[in-house]
Amino acid sequence: MAKASKGDRVKFNFTGRLEDGTIFDSTIDHAECQLEDGATDDCECEIGPMELVLGDGDFFPHVEMALVDLEVGAKTTVVIKAEDAFGEYDEEKVFVVERDQFPEDINPEPGQNLELIDEAEESMVVLVLDVDDSGVTLDANHPLAGEDLTFELELLEIVQE
Repeated sequence: MAKASKGDRVKFNFTGRLEDGTIFDSTIDHAECQLEDGATDDCECEIGPMELVLGDGDFFPHVEMALVDLEVGAKTTVVIKAEDAFGEYDEEKVFVVERDQFPEDINPEPGQNLELIDEAEESMVVLVLDVDDSGVTLDANHPLAGEDLTFELELLEIVQE
C-alpha cells in the first residue's frame, strides 16, 4: 500500500486536544468542543476531512510531518509543545486601555473578543479580561498560548491529481 510522502496532497481527520483532554478543534462531526467556561457546545470547527499538500506549511509542520510515511487508514498521535504551536503565554501582552479611549457605542465586557486596529491599519484580536471605571484590561495572547497541543490523526486518502 502506498505511503504519504512530502509533496503529496492528502485528506485526513484530526482531533486536537489540550493536556486536560479538552477538545479545541476537530474535523470529526461527533466531536464536542469545550468552551472556556467549561460548558460544552457543538464544535464550531469545520467538519469533514482536511485536505492539504504535505510540506506546504498550510497547517502545523509537526502535523504535516507526522502524516509522512503513513498508509491510508493509519492513525498516529503527535504532541506539539506550546513554543512550537502558539507560543508561551506572555504577560507583556496583557495591558490596560483607558476607558475613555473606547468609542461610546462600545461597551466592553469580560470574556468578549474585540478587534483593535493600530495606526498602521494592522488588526489584532484581544480578549477583555476586566473592566472598571478607569480602564479595560485586554489580553492579546492567542487563546491557546502556553498550551501543549495533542493531535490524533487518521490518514484517509492520498489524492491522485
